Amino acid sequence: MGSVTTNKHANGLEYVEVNTDLCKARIFMQGAQIDYFEPVGKKPLLWVSSADDYQPGNGIRGGIPVCWPWFGMNDNPDFPQHGFARTRIWSLESVKMRDQQVDLKFTLKLTEEDRLYWPHDTEVELLFSLSDTLSVSLKNTNNGDYDVSLTQALHSYFPINDIHQLKATGFSGAKYIEFAKGPFPQDGDSVDFTRETDRVYTDLGECQELHTPDGVIEVRRENSQSAVLWNPWIDKSMRLSRFNSDDYLTMVCLEAANVLEDKLTLAPNESHTLTTHIRWKD
Repeated sequence: MGSVTTNKHANGLEYVEVNTDLCKARIFMQGAQIDYFEPVGKKPLLWVSSADDYQPGNGIRGGIPVCWPWFGMNDNPDFPQHGFARTRIWSLESVKMRDQQVDLKFTLKLTEEDRLYWPHDTEVELLFSLSDTLSVSLKNTNNGDYDVSLTQALHSYFPINDIHQLKATGFSGAKYIEFAKGPFPQDGDSVDFTRETDRVYTDLGECQELHTPDGVIEVRRENSQSAVLWNPWIDKSMRLSRFNSDDYLTMVCLEAANVLEDKLTLAPNESHTLTTHIRWKD
């Protein structure tokens, strides 16, 4: 049937390890961050920099960091970039196994420090469904008596073998902002990579594909009309922490999001679930 066990990294971070007939996976309690997912008989679907040393307090440079309750920089420059959820310790609330699928639910209890950043009465959960595909869902619930707005992203890193041979498709009809300029209309359906790419897309269809030398990765979203497409290229790779200077050659980020005009506003007692589905396409 399979197993779900807990273990500890040499540097102290605790994680959950999943082994079934369909996949192997590893999810860290810090950030509820999955850094490894490998369908049986296929290559891993997530990328992590070999420069990352898995130190407590640092989000892992790869896998799927959770950007919450804001994406990018906050209006207050003293607040952490991409929110605080990716460096907090989450709790594993439940594990369910059925027909070779493993479902795990993580929750985040806000600390007094967190409430200095986020003084709202909200609940946040992260749900994983693991089989021969990977689904990750970020659920927000507003328990307060006033509207709450936030931005968020599932910051997914993918292994693409060679950035020069990558073609990302599924962008027709969308528009994007890049380097604080735009919006620009998307030119055609596909994106090639010849420079630093940092596009925040809106009006985007629910499914994109990454055509790599190792196959096609399908990335599908629910309750999201926005996504981020990112590769740091050469110069920025030199400045990034826990990132090798040549890592840009073998990775790309394609992130399910609720950003810009697609930001999330929850009425009292309202819930919303942002989901990304990832698989090797046959």
